[in-house]
Amino acid sequence: MKNAMLIVLVVILTVLCGCGAVQSTSSKGKVELSPSPPMGWNSWNWWGKQAINEEIVHDTIDAMADSGLADAGYEYVVVDGGWRDVELSPDGKLQAHPTKFPNGIKPLADHAHARGLKFGLHTVPGSHDCGGDRVGAWGIEEVHINQFVEWGVDFIKLDKCRFVLPNDDQTVKGNFKKGWEVEGNIENSYAKWRKLLDKSGRDVVLSASAYMYYDWYPKLTQMGRTTGDIVSRQSGGAVFDGPTTRHHSVMDIVEQNNEVAVHAGNGYWNDPDMMVTGDQGLTQEQQKAHFTLWCIMSSPLMLGNDPIAMSSDELDIITNERAIAVNQDPTEQGKRIIDNGNAEVWAKKLKNGDVAVMLLNRSKQSWRNVSFNLSRIGLGGERQIYDIWREKDIGTFDGEVTLRVQPTACRFVIIAN
Repeated sequence: MKNAMLIVLVVILTVLCGCGAVQSTSSKGKVELSPSPPMGWNSWNWWGKQAINEEIVHDTIDAMADSGLADAGYEYVVVDGGWRDVELSPDGKLQAHPTKFPNGIKPLADHAHARGLKFGLHTVPGSHDCGGDRVGAWGIEEVHINQFVEWGVDFIKLDKCRFVLPNDDQTVKGNFKKGWEVEGNIENSYAKWRKLLDKSGRDVVLSASAYMYYDWYPKLTQMGRTTGDIVSRQSGGAVFDGPTTRHHSVMDIVEQNNEVAVHAGNGYWNDPDMMVTGDQGLTQEQQKAHFTLWCIMSSPLMLGNDPIAMSSDELDIITNERAIAVNQDPTEQGKRIIDNGNAEVWAKKLKNGDVAVMLLNRSKQSWRNVSFNLSRIGLGGERQIYDIWREKDIGTFDGEVTLRVQPTACRFVIIAN
């Protein structure tokens, strides 16, 4: 009888332990929250710091739930800079901006959860935010993390920004990087956040925004910025390719992100910044090429648009089921395999043996024939090709594949295994 009772007890404990294990732990030691690249929306590229407010975030949550974005996989609603007050409370706590976010953060997180979405916030690990406000978490990380847990935050964009060393009498502008120049400070800071988040009892995606790839990203984060900022609506207007007066064009960002492709996968994803679809300066074809690049590079699909006022054309691009499936396939980060001047070919192997291929024409004036041989992607014999943006099969090819591509545009295809 005692043995029977012991067996029952073991079974009960096993079931209870299993129910509590919502997320597994990867071989890298962090909780596995992102088996595929995270998808969502971030306020920065459209609204910036000054224009964002509580009403916009509330209405964006509703728009994402009602428009089909949530059904397409966009689950995180992330409020970037602009939600905080300009100083911490006397006990070191973050405070919501009193006029722009008068009801605080928790009601917004609750509203996101009620609409089937998840909620995220931007914050800083050093001493000051990027605008120079002393609201950083250095030395009081646990205080801020406890607030995020209490509010129900599911995603944290931890933005390197500024770190003035304690007791340094220089101005913020004069030495805003000095604290990060001390060996080990950056990694140790993000490692502390990782450790505290894992102990918090809440599953929180950690997105590192430190403007370049660091070799500790895969160990400590679910996604890490590999680039500087992309130029967007709030910083002068998006540019697909070529020089910009501020920040980086889409293709500048792509070049940087492609250099570290080998590190993505296994629950960590290289982040080339939020996207710039919508009325931000790109043509419709450039938006397709931009979205295709983020999909083939297995990048987090973080929208930087206005979901409240999307055109049907934009919505069609960012909810394309086959394109998103390529992005969410966890095999690898796709990369450029042919660079022939303005004609480029990018490829990503998929888990079912198919290969996603992008044929890109970077010329601003001329249509081009862009070509590759099936042997370059490890396939031989006759292969059926499906065109994602045209939503149809375009024939069977054997050996060389050549497609006509208009200026600053692409063809996005699936090569059947």
